[in-house]
Amino acid sequence: MPRVVMDDEIEKRAGMSTNEIVAKWGWPKFRDIESEIARELSNQDRLVIDTGGGVIERAENMEALSRNGRIIWLKASVETIVSRIESGTHRPALVAGKTFTEEVAEVLERRTPLYQSAANYVVETDGMSPYQVAEMVVELWQRQD
Repeated sequence: MPRVVMDDEIEKRAGMSTNEIVAKWGWPKFRDIESEIARELSNQDRLVIDTGGGVIERAENMEALSRNGRIIWLKASVETIVSRIESGTHRPALVAGKTFTEEVAEVLERRTPLYQSAANYVVETDGMSPYQVAEMVVELWQRQD
């Protein structure tokens, strides 16, 4: 099944990196492009869409994505998120004046109720390898609800 990484699609559409988009136009423009792509992708069948965490912040995105698909929340603790992305992130801060861990905690606290309300399924990913997470996602995908 094909997989689309929305952040990659946003960068392709804008012709620049996330850092450049945010520096030039700010996070709202990044989110506008993200919403446009969410609407387009939501019309396709048999596609895994790797949205990234911020897509949840606009209800219109979740409405679009849930019309033709299932929302799977890959849930993780702050510590797990930080350990997974701290060394590889090159994105501008979402919350000014905070350490990376404080930023992750604040953003996760704000987004958790949104994830809870949007998710058809939740996969607790703490302590799981990427392969184990993928196995769980495939199992959920194959369920006939």
